[in-house]
Amino acid sequence: MKAKLTFNLPEDQSDFNFATQGSDWWMVCWEIDQWLRAQTKYANDDISEDTYQAYKECREQLTEFINRRNLNLEQ
Repeated sequence: MKAKLTFNLPEDQSDFNFATQGSDWWMVCWEIDQWLRAQTKYANDDISEDTYQAYKECREQLTEFINRRNLNLEQ
């Protein structure tokens, strides 16, 4: 199966960008997820409980946003 997308540029520039930059957006989300994971998994002893919980909640919310769109960060 093949798929072909056609855009009328410059009018459809934003749609073109959405279609061609999907992997970049995936990488940004993956990097944020991994950074948030590291902030909790390898947290310094001097991190406050509030900060720890904030990182944890941010990662959970990111996961919720991803799941809501039926996406995943698995390669």
